[in-house]
Amino acid sequence: MKNIQFPLHQTKVDGVKQKFVLTDPKDRKKYFQAKAGFEIERIKTYLKNGTFVAYLLGKKNAGKGTYAKMFMEIFGQEKLAHISVGDIVRDVHAMIEESGISKLKEYLNDNYRGYIPLNEAIDALLGRSTTNLLPTEFILTLIKWEVDKHAGKSVFLDGFPRNLNQVAYSLFFRDLINHRNDPDFFILIDVPMAVIDERIKTRVICPICQTPRALKLNTTPEVGYDKEKKDFYLKCDNPDCKLARMVGKEGDELGIEPIRERLEADENLIERAFGLYGVPKVFLRNAIPVEKAKEIADDYEITPEYVYHYDAKTEKVTTGQQSYTIKDDRGIDSYSLLPAAVVLSMIRQIGEILG
Repeated sequence: MKNIQFPLHQTKVDGVKQKFVLTDPKDRKKYFQAKAGFEIERIKTYLKNGTFVAYLLGKKNAGKGTYAKMFMEIFGQEKLAHISVGDIVRDVHAMIEESGISKLKEYLNDNYRGYIPLNEAIDALLGRSTTNLLPTEFILTLIKWEVDKHAGKSVFLDGFPRNLNQVAYSLFFRDLINHRNDPDFFILIDVPMAVIDERIKTRVICPICQTPRALKLNTTPEVGYDKEKKDFYLKCDNPDCKLARMVGKEGDELGIEPIRERLEADENLIERAFGLYGVPKVFLRNAIPVEKAKEIADDYEITPEYVYHYDAKTEKVTTGQQSYTIKDDRGIDSYSLLPAAVVLSMIRQIGEILG
C-alpha cells in the first residue's frame, strides 16, 4: 500500500525456541498452539455458542482464500464457512445454464428486492444484457442464499464488498442475513504488488479443493517431477485430496499486467475501508522491512524462494531454499511472510475482537 501504513505485528514469541515447518499441516498446528494457544482457546470458547461475519478485503491474489482456509484448519469446518462471491456467481450461472431457474426461482422471488426486475438481473448474470450491470441487490440475495446453507456457522465473506459503492451495504450486512448482533469486522490484507506478481507467475491450484499454492513461494511437503515436461509440480497437502497434482492456469505467466487496473481498484477499496469508524478491523501484513525482521519474526516464518532438485537415480525430488527479498509498494527492501505467520496475526487480532 502506498497511501496507508499497516501496523507491524510481532510473530516472534519469547520462550518459543522450536523451529516449525510451516508447510506441514501437523507442524503448523503445533506452531499455532505454541504461539497463540491462549487466543485459540478464547476463539474456540466463543464459537461454541457464537458466530461472526468477517469481510476479507485484499487485492486479487492476496491470499484471502488461503488465510481463511488455514484459519478453518484450526477451528473446524463445522463452525466456519468461507464464502466466495465469485464462486457463488459462477455456480449460479452454471446452475441456470444447465437446469434453468427453477431451483432458485422460489428463493429469489421471496428474497430479491431491487431497482430492476428479477428477470433482467438474471440476464445481467448470464451476460445477456448489454445495458444492465449485475446489481448489488441481486448479489446480496445470492450471498444470503449461500449463507442460509451454512446456518449456525461463522462466515468469512470473500469478494464483498467488491467496489466502493458496496461498502455501505457491508456495514449492515449482518442484519440483512439475520446474524443477530454477532460481531462483524473487516480483515484488511496488505500484500506488495511484487509478491502478487510472483505468486501469479508460479501459481498452481488443487483441482479438488481449489486451494492455491505457488511453486516458488508457497510449496507443499511433497513435490513431484514430470519426466516428459521436465517440470516440477506440487502435490496438495489436504488429506482429503490424496496428494492430487496441483496445476497451473493458462495466462498466469503474464503476472499482474492483465489485472493491474483491478489491483489498483482493490487498493482503493481497502483504503476506503481503512478509514471506516465503528467497525473493528484486522490488519494482515504480508511483508516486513528487512531491517526489522530479526526483531519481530523468526527465520522460518519468512518466505524463502523454494528450489527443487530431481535425482534420476532415486527418482526423488528434494526441496531447497534460498533468500527471497522484494521491494514493497513504498520501495522498502522487505521479506514476505509465509501464510501461517500472517494467520498467526489474524488469530490474535480476532481473539481480541471476540474476547
